[in-house]
Amino acid sequence: MQKFNVNPIGKISINKDGMFIKLERKYIPALKALNGFSHLNVIWWFSGFDNEETRNILETPQPYKNAPEVMGIFATRSPVRPNPIALTAVEIIHIDYENGTIQIAYIDANDNSPVLDIKPYTPSLDKVENPSVPEWCCHWPKSLEDSANFDWENEFNF
Repeated sequence: MQKFNVNPIGKISINKDGMFIKLERKYIPALKALNGFSHLNVIWWFSGFDNEETRNILETPQPYKNAPEVMGIFATRSPVRPNPIALTAVEIIHIDYENGTIQIAYIDANDNSPVLDIKPYTPSLDKVENPSVPEWCCHWPKSLEDSANFDWENEFNF
């Protein structure tokens, strides 16, 4: 099986001032022309779950309250995966082009999580007008904006 070499371009920073993507200095030039985009797709590494045991878990008992009793990992957004890669759409609050820091509204990552890549969110490629989801999660918010006010704590079994 082919192996891939993936190197972080930065990390997530969470502190009293907010949530940030802090790029390694060498990647700062890659921010050029990002202004004007309101959102990014952030590809990051679930570093806290990167071990042999969690990479081999392929099923999980009902992680969501209304979900089937057992689910395959690929049907979840769990950090436990064969490759602990995460994808999160985030709203850009501010970009500091000089220091390579992007302030974002929210990300479901931990402080110091490695960032593998960022891509601009473009509706022509990223938005699905009429997605379908299973009945057990059809009551979830229909947008990132609506998710901010949703009672997510009531959805999980952990």
